[in-house]
Amino acid sequence: MNRMATAAVTMRSYEGGDEAAVLGIVNEDRLPGQPVVTAGMLGEALAGRSEIDAGWWEQLAPPRTDVAVDASGRVVGVVSYAVLRAAEVGFILWLHCREDERVASALVEHACTELGTESLRAFDFSSALTRGVEALPVRHRQATHRALERAGFTGEDLWRYMRMPLGSPELLPRGSGAMAQRREDGNLGMAVRGSTGQAVGEVVVGPPVEGTGVLWWISVEQAVRGRGLGRALIGSALRLLVELGAREVVLYVDDGPRADEDRSAANRLYESVGFTEVDRLWFYTRGPQP
Repeated sequence: MNRMATAAVTMRSYEGGDEAAVLGIVNEDRLPGQPVVTAGMLGEALAGRSEIDAGWWEQLAPPRTDVAVDASGRVVGVVSYAVLRAAEVGFILWLHCREDERVASALVEHACTELGTESLRAFDFSSALTRGVEALPVRHRQATHRALERAGFTGEDLWRYMRMPLGSPELLPRGSGAMAQRREDGNLGMAVRGSTGQAVGEVVVGPPVEGTGVLWWISVEQAVRGRGLGRALIGSALRLLVELGAREVVLYVDDGPRADEDRSAANRLYESVGFTEVDRLWFYTRGPQP
């Protein structure tokens, strides 16, 4: 069993008896709009599987998960990490520590040492512990953010995480009348078609889990923008989610430096219908990146 002592905490491999303690630690970091992490979700994360970003997970070597324990033997933190098979790049996949800076630093240092790669990345894609949180929520996870920076990582602001309560359908934006269709991934898609029969606008939502739906995607063709189609599509999506039992909805906006287009108009649209920002999502790199 691998062990490393740092600042009065000791690292050891995750064991089955750690499940309850780890679930408690992970759920203390849960963002508004995210489901309570269950034993099943933890099992998927430990096995290196996730429905979201599944392609990335398939390219990784089997992850290792270790816990930090204090002098009394109590589990106070957990970190999971793996190496990309096709390149010598190490990934810190997920890490939780009740935002104790001492523990966060020990977990980051341990994962970097064990990975042993010059190129490192952290919080690069979504795990089974969340519903699409594809990076570190910096405002809620300040201790982890600082621990990464102290360890030499450079952070990049990539995503906006937003949330909106769903009240009476009469108060929601008016829908477009588009019909919802089940997709292969289990989500629901709604499209508006132009005079030629081609889709000129589309929205994709995730059915509610624990009362929370997800607005995964909305797109409007450039030629028909500025006519209210985006607002109508959002209205249709929100009304559908209410019909399915959703009490709130979350969304992610890729408006960071790597975004493929300006998202300012989209952000204004989301804010105008009632979405508010919960946090900013960052990912991190250290060393030369392939």
